[in-house]
Amino acid sequence: MGEHVPYGIYEKCIKRFLDIICALAALIVFSWLYLIIAFFVRLKLGSPVLFKQPRPGKDEKIFYLYKFRTMTDKKDKNGNLLPDAERLTKFGRFLRKTSLDELPEAYNILIGNMSVVGPRPLLVRYLPLYNEHQRHRHDVRPGLSGWAQVNGRNTVSWKDKFDYDVYYANHVTFGLDVKIVWKSFVQAFFKREGITSETSATMEEFKGNVD
Repeated sequence: MGEHVPYGIYEKCIKRFLDIICALAALIVFSWLYLIIAFFVRLKLGSPVLFKQPRPGKDEKIFYLYKFRTMTDKKDKNGNLLPDAERLTKFGRFLRKTSLDELPEAYNILIGNMSVVGPRPLLVRYLPLYNEHQRHRHDVRPGLSGWAQVNGRNTVSWKDKFDYDVYYANHVTFGLDVKIVWKSFVQAFFKREGITSETSATMEEFKGNVD
């Protein structure tokens, strides 16, 4: 898979229009759900209710990603945060399994940092670790869900995950987006698979390519 293919009319115009419509609809129609989740996050996990973190977006431009928090701030006797497995509560796991923690990303979609569908925005510190092929995942806007998420999510290797991301970046179509949205819905509310890797409570850290 080479460089990003030329923009088609769907990717250039229609996709962004649909993103705005979907984001607005989510923020308006599910405003009650945002309030309920925020209440329970504050009650069970503390404040702030929202998790905010810089992530690389299209063309590696940094933006702030917003999610509902899913972990506590529990620390050891030296003041260091405990491992994710010890801070991820039962309620936090529920939010992740149902992807309800991702709802605030509708704001990111609305303002143009993200799309409904695209490669998931990862950590800024991973940027220097990508090879030239993997960097093409940033040729498109990151998404709420992507081709890698519906093909194993956190259970596939980093290499396969990046290959899925680059494949999507090179094959953005309305049909593929619809397929990803549908599979994401089934995965979140019926299968609920791939939330954790085999060796981590959340997602293993990317440490670079071995070859």
